[in-house]
Amino acid sequence: MFRSLMRNFVGVLALSVLTAGVSACAGPNSADSAGPAVTLNASGATFPQAFYEEAILDFTLLHPNVTINYAGGGSGKGRTDLQERQVDFAGSDGVVKQEDVAKYRGGEILYFPTISAPIAVAYNLDKVKDLRLSAETIARIFQREITVWNDPRLVAENPGVVMPKLPISVARRADGSGTTENFTKFLVAAALGVWTLQSGSTVQWPAGVLGAQGNAGVASLITGSKGTIGYVDYSDAKAAGLTFAAIGNAAGNYVQPSLESVSAALSGVMVNDDLTYNPINAPGAHSYPIAAPTWILVYKNQSDRLKGETIKAFLQYILTSGQHLATDVDYAPLNEELVAMALAQLDEIVLPAEVA
Repeated sequence: MFRSLMRNFVGVLALSVLTAGVSACAGPNSADSAGPAVTLNASGATFPQAFYEEAILDFTLLHPNVTINYAGGGSGKGRTDLQERQVDFAGSDGVVKQEDVAKYRGGEILYFPTISAPIAVAYNLDKVKDLRLSAETIARIFQREITVWNDPRLVAENPGVVMPKLPISVARRADGSGTTENFTKFLVAAALGVWTLQSGSTVQWPAGVLGAQGNAGVASLITGSKGTIGYVDYSDAKAAGLTFAAIGNAAGNYVQPSLESVSAALSGVMVNDDLTYNPINAPGAHSYPIAAPTWILVYKNQSDRLKGETIKAFLQYILTSGQHLATDVDYAPLNEELVAMALAQLDEIVLPAEVA
């Protein structure tokens, strides 16, 4: 019930209590050290928001002098807000474009991976529970080239399944979204020569494609209309009770979205020096092909010592004790190698000198 209420909360998540908590010498699991009150403001990706809500709640119980406000709004908003220094950190499922790097007023940014999860291709059809979709078929549906569920190409891909004579409605994100970016990255990689709309946090969708704010908004569109298909993060899709398609992967197998199939995709992924990585269309018989990464973005050089200390403590918590919360809200924890790399990068956050 609590989780459901948290998901339906509109606007900024404000988890605050009145007593003291984090101090300069306190570790991320220390709740017995008094310190000044501190507030962190953040915005960004809705893809990992359910996990961040749980992590913020747990962290602020350990550190009751801390308030953390995480407003969603999509990865694009998070990056823009951080760029303008309107927030202390941002959630993003995509990386900053090279041409935008110099626009960040606080200087160099660091990427901290937090969790991963599938992007589900969810649909609303009676009596069709085992839909299989290749990347090429998904591309044609979202480009409005396949517009009815009994299209011969869908029938051929789903032998033994009675496909209804029903129009296809397509639901997508209306806001700048890392979920959109990773979904379209998959189509660029796996539907080469078929997908023509390129990739990005926003896309020039064909006329008639329905838009909604946030992953929860897309899930609501799918739930509310028979014949609708859309892409939604796994956590929101499960919470909405949606039905998922099995997606054709790089090995030619149709794989359902799950935490196990995402972990399989992450098992051999190459991690860049800045801790960015791309698990999309990963090799492996059991890999889910639309496995999405997500990061917390922070400025390397912090302007406020207390906030910087608190950001470091919160990141350390997410990368240690907080990883155990991931599966509770339908996300896959990071593998040990990636956690170790992210923990080591905490030392790169520079705090201003203490005021005498």
